Amino acid sequence: MASAPQQPQLPLFYKDLLPLNSRDHSEWKVSTFENADFLASQHAIPLTVDEFVDAQRNFPIVFTAGDNPLPIALFGLNEGVNTFIGEDGKLVDYAYIPAYIRRYPFMLAKIQQGSDDLSLCFDPGAGVVGKFDEGNQLFEDSEPTEYTKNVLEFCKNFEESGQRTRNFMGELEKLDLLMDGEIAITRNDMPDNPFVYRGFRMVDEKKLRELSGEQFEELNKTGMIVLIHAHLFSLNLMRNLFERQNAQGTLPEPAQAPAAN
Repeated sequence: MASAPQQPQLPLFYKDLLPLNSRDHSEWKVSTFENADFLASQHAIPLTVDEFVDAQRNFPIVFTAGDNPLPIALFGLNEGVNTFIGEDGKLVDYAYIPAYIRRYPFMLAKIQQGSDDLSLCFDPGAGVVGKFDEGNQLFEDSEPTEYTKNVLEFCKNFEESGQRTRNFMGELEKLDLLMDGEIAITRNDMPDNPFVYRGFRMVDEKKLRELSGEQFEELNKTGMIVLIHAHLFSLNLMRNLFERQNAQGTLPEPAQAPAAN
């Protein structure tokens, strides 16, 4: 997927995880991020199927290569390049912000071996959760504040959306609709040296057209066909992303241009 997190066993962005509790964090608050430094070098962000329709307006949506592919929104075509970070170090305000980003620094995680129970945790390395003078209070009289309850609800919804995403990917694989992706983009001043991007997967339109009427109707009934079309429409933004990198001076040499998976 995108650039590996600092610790391989932790999800993207997260450097550490601590369970949130009223005993240790009774006086802690959550401040806002001053910038998007944690995101600045990430070119690909995990995406859920519930976000396809919104995200496809701004980002190409592709799938990771290898086993257990997952959908990602491309913020750049090359490793380490995020074209949606402004000069102020913040995300541009006109683009959709994936839930994966909005969830950070919180997430639900298993903290006890042998138990499937999930606890609300946070990344202390994010620098926005602590004993601050200002911010959103996490607990009041040892009880979660409305802010904390909303965070918990958001994380629960994210987990549920993640399960729907896994179901969607399972159906794509069952129908053998995924293929290795490749796109060649030529710059006007270098017509003989195309930039070729690989390392991702996409829906094979030919196989989609060859589905039986019954199979296609089932995709339509479950809403999957809308998601597939959102993914396919979004691929037109590959060129837009290329032009953004070109304007920002972040294109590599053509021979070094494979998209990260």
